[in-house]
Amino acid sequence: MRTDDGPIIVEQTFNRSIDTVWNSITEIDQMRRWFFENIPSFKPEVGFETQFNVRSQGRDFLHVWKVTEVVPLKMIKYDWRYDGYPGDSYVVFELFEQNNQTKLKMTHQVKESFPEDIPEFSRESCIEGWTFFVKKRLKEFLEKDD
Repeated sequence: MRTDDGPIIVEQTFNRSIDTVWNSITEIDQMRRWFFENIPSFKPEVGFETQFNVRSQGRDFLHVWKVTEVVPLKMIKYDWRYDGYPGDSYVVFELFEQNNQTKLKMTHQVKESFPEDIPEFSRESCIEGWTFFVKKRLKEFLEKDD
């Protein structure tokens, strides 16, 4: 993931209310069920910070998040970096009502390039990860009762 790459954008429409989708991306108990089960805490409040480790290919990736913008039921943005590695980015989740459904638009934009020699930081890996989380895990979580 490099600064000269365009943003990664993943969109998905859910047959759920904005309230329901908002809660799934901002309430810790729900986030743990579809996103990362080891997130220690999360609050949709500007300035809130959390961190948690994900181990991959024998390496530790300490995720460090800081909430930078919140518009309840519409948008949440947080800084996303990994302690011990160069690179910085932000993630934005935006919600839009469409015909009694909710469209989620996730944008991941790099602010400072990540190491190119680590496969987990490749653009392809990031696209694959976001597609998995939004289009599979979150979709299955939100539609489990259908």
